Amino acid sequence: MPKLPVTEIFSSIQGEGPYVGVRQVFLRLPNCNLKCPYCDTGTSVPQQLRMETETGSGMFDTHENPVSFAKLIELLQSYDFSIHHSLSVTGGEPLLWSNQLRVLLPFLQEKGIKIYLETNGTMPEQLLQVLPWVDIISMDIKLPFDGQTFWAVHETFLRYSLQKEVFVKLVVHNQTDLNELRTARDLVAGVDPQIRTILQPVTAIHGIKAPEPYQLLNWQRFFLEKLADVRVIPQTHVFMGQL
Repeated sequence: MPKLPVTEIFSSIQGEGPYVGVRQVFLRLPNCNLKCPYCDTGTSVPQQLRMETETGSGMFDTHENPVSFAKLIELLQSYDFSIHHSLSVTGGEPLLWSNQLRVLLPFLQEKGIKIYLETNGTMPEQLLQVLPWVDIISMDIKLPFDGQTFWAVHETFLRYSLQKEVFVKLVVHNQTDLNELRTARDLVAGVDPQIRTILQPVTAIHGIKAPEPYQLLNWQRFFLEKLADVRVIPQTHVFMGQL
């Protein structure tokens, strides 16, 4: 029976993007292929999987890690999906585990569980491996950092994603470059100007400061020149104290 490394499983409120406020079960997977300067999530593989014992308690049981698919399906089915919108498969970068996910996700789909994939949008070939079993794609557009740019791979990823419901998120801070935002806006518009686009002000970390209100308003106006649906949404789970 295949196994999958898992960081944690818990029930909480989606805190980002257009689905903010819906109840989800979160399946967090370890490892990431990027090191974003504003990242606030540990990505190393833990020795044990942790699972919250009571929603919102912050108390966790631990389980063997990597976990067998049979055990993982059992753990996930302990949640009442009649009150949960979907299963958020998040990370880290979950598509690093595409070989395992393409085996696991069909089992979950058979159980009627909707799959919400949170991804940095840099692994298009891995996306294709799991795309038939994904319902919603929350795709980051990573603005350049540390000499790295992602425009070409983002465009490919976004075009593949059009087979499903997809929206994009851009994390912005008070030093974000307008030329980079222009490239991001034009990339989305070139794929489909109807794609919902979220400007997400960074949660201050590592000395990176959130944008000023006037910056967010100006950037939203700038994006709306070419895109149909542009929203400014912060990480609401942070100030609610949710996982």
